[in-house]
Amino acid sequence: MKSSIVYITSEDNGVIKTTKQLEKRKYRQKTKKYIIEGIRIIKDAIENKKSIEYIIFCEELYKSKDADEILEILLHKGIKVYQVPTPLFIKLSDTQTPQGILGILSMEEYEIEKIFKKSNGLFLVLDRIQDPGNLGTMIRTADAAGVDAVFLSKGCVDLYNLKTIRSTMGSIFHMPIIHMEETINILEILKGQKIHIITTSLDTSYYYDEIDYTKNVAIIIGNEGNGVEKEVIDCSDFVVKIPMIGCAESLNASVASSIVMYEAVRQRRNQKILKI
Repeated sequence: MKSSIVYITSEDNGVIKTTKQLEKRKYRQKTKKYIIEGIRIIKDAIENKKSIEYIIFCEELYKSKDADEILEILLHKGIKVYQVPTPLFIKLSDTQTPQGILGILSMEEYEIEKIFKKSNGLFLVLDRIQDPGNLGTMIRTADAAGVDAVFLSKGCVDLYNLKTIRSTMGSIFHMPIIHMEETINILEILKGQKIHIITTSLDTSYYYDEIDYTKNVAIIIGNEGNGVEKEVIDCSDFVVKIPMIGCAESLNASVASSIVMYEAVRQRRNQKILKI
């Protein structure tokens, strides 16, 4: 059923107040809703059939070449569309140069059992990652590398932080991303599915490219400053490191995860591996 555009001019309006509240993690968790902002990610949400609660746009700022087409699709789907003046949209926006459109989406819930279907699944477990840009980049890379699901431990930065969402470049919509409690609880579930645990750490004699990634494997990436906790290392099947030839002491967490994930991609393409 096609809807129509509703004009809002007051920041005391209930829709505006609710949207502002969603800037807070606690309120997002309570309502199971979150904000996305920008033309590209709105299009991604539409194309991936995500549950859009409503859209807010500002005609003056919304200058996409296919702006009218996007709005027409949203209205045709019966999604509520609100138009606001520029000053009001700027108060809602999280960017310095707003594109004039944002949306409110419902969070997705995934059944863990349904993601363990393949005999050679590839999973990424993120242990207390704190930087939104790192988290978003890891999810984007995992999407590109064909990872089947990403698990986030309790200590990770909020997935629905707008900076995290922007860094995913739409990959947040392409695969299951599952929040759990402690990393060790995630590993227990993975081991129950006969998934090999490969953890990154500098304190090991194995290099990342000496291990078999062609079977069911989960790659564990630890906190930027402290790495992976000892109990996680003790629970791992292999602990691997990336060679550090120069003077740098460590790599950025998202860079390290990319190197290891793409070793899995290389092996799965070439089948040149050392057996577990």
